[in-house]
Amino acid sequence: MKHGKKYREALKKYDSEVFFDLTKAAETVKSLAFAKFDETIDISVKLNLKKSQTVRDTMVLPHQFRGEKRVLVFCKAEKEGEAKDAGAAFVGGDDLIEKIKGGWLDFDVAVATPDMMKDVGKLGMVLGRRGLMPNPKTGTVTFDLKGALSELRKGRVEFRADKTGVVHLAIGKVSMDVSKIAENARMVVSEIKRKKPSDAKGDFVQSISLASTMGPGVWVSVTGDI
Repeated sequence: MKHGKKYREALKKYDSEVFFDLTKAAETVKSLAFAKFDETIDISVKLNLKKSQTVRDTMVLPHQFRGEKRVLVFCKAEKEGEAKDAGAAFVGGDDLIEKIKGGWLDFDVAVATPDMMKDVGKLGMVLGRRGLMPNPKTGTVTFDLKGALSELRKGRVEFRADKTGVVHLAIGKVSMDVSKIAENARMVVSEIKRKKPSDAKGDFVQSISLASTMGPGVWVSVTGDI
């Protein structure tokens, strides 16, 4: 892959072979950012997983960096009032399903009550590709709409290992304090370790790196206090 001049210049500012603790890694990533916009900082955690294993859960980061999410709720008429009171941006049943079938996707996360999933499942091809399909494992299929929306509006995020065993997650913005970026990263690593499969063998976390949207990656030491 061919990189631009600014990226190549950023590479010259640090030793890409060095492994840092998370605080130093966050500081380095901030110093390497060169875009005119406020770049997002991502963490990538490579895990030692067998094909039959996965790691997936949700969490609320200590320090938020995105605007409040627009939550859509699929539910029956008797639950609509609860959903609206809890702060849902869009509430409905068959009407919303038909609207989405027509191409409308102006929301950030979808929640559904269990009794709606038979119909919501028909949107699998549309919502699944965009990571918007409600799922019991992520707490987005529930009758407790008040509880679910409370956490989602606080900034609850989902992390999940991809097919190569890597968890990618946005943890902050370049404009944030180093300490807040590092704390978000530590929380992600801690939660990933907590979800370690009971039958996982060897070193579970194999590598960690941080990078901004446009900048180069910085390695994080996986030994000792990160």
